[in-house]
Amino acid sequence: MARRQSRMLELGTPAPAFALADPAGRIHALQDHREAPALLVAFLCNHCPYVRHILDGFVDFAREYGSRGLAVVAINPNDAKAYPDDAPAAMAEAADRHGFTFPYLHDESQAVALAYQAVCTPDFFLFDGDRRLAYRGQFDDSRPNSGIPVTGASLRAAADAVLAGRPVAGEQFPSVGCSIKWKAGNAPVWA
Repeated sequence: MARRQSRMLELGTPAPAFALADPAGRIHALQDHREAPALLVAFLCNHCPYVRHILDGFVDFAREYGSRGLAVVAINPNDAKAYPDDAPAAMAEAADRHGFTFPYLHDESQAVALAYQAVCTPDFFLFDGDRRLAYRGQFDDSRPNSGIPVTGASLRAAADAVLAGRPVAGEQFPSVGCSIKWKAGNAPVWA
């Protein structure tokens, strides 16, 4: 596994538009969440050990904060032909097995990952009500085999602030995970 850190896109950046299908073929778009007070776009996949390490904690986070109005969308940007564990059928099975309460979308062209400048899985982008980037970075300090419990503390603090209409306080630390599995010719120079 190629360990990477997120790029830390500039705060205040507008949320890039997306319209992607879930495994059942339903299209979900950025504008579907225009009424939500905040939106979290999470780049995830099925096979990455960093994602698997935090996944149950993330699902709990999404359920809890979804009830408070946070819209959550997960996007799998990996090349599904080269990594069949990340194909839509496997995505549907993972979403069902873990009880996702949010759409899990396939970025087959990888254009959305490129627009967000996503680098790794997991990679988190939290936008305020105006869809300006308020937080980008880690879920928490836990990593596989670190012995640190998965709490979601970093993302929880950011979501609490954004949902209360406050700026996110404190330093934001990059997410750490597996490199996105780019298709031939898609890997950006910064990846």
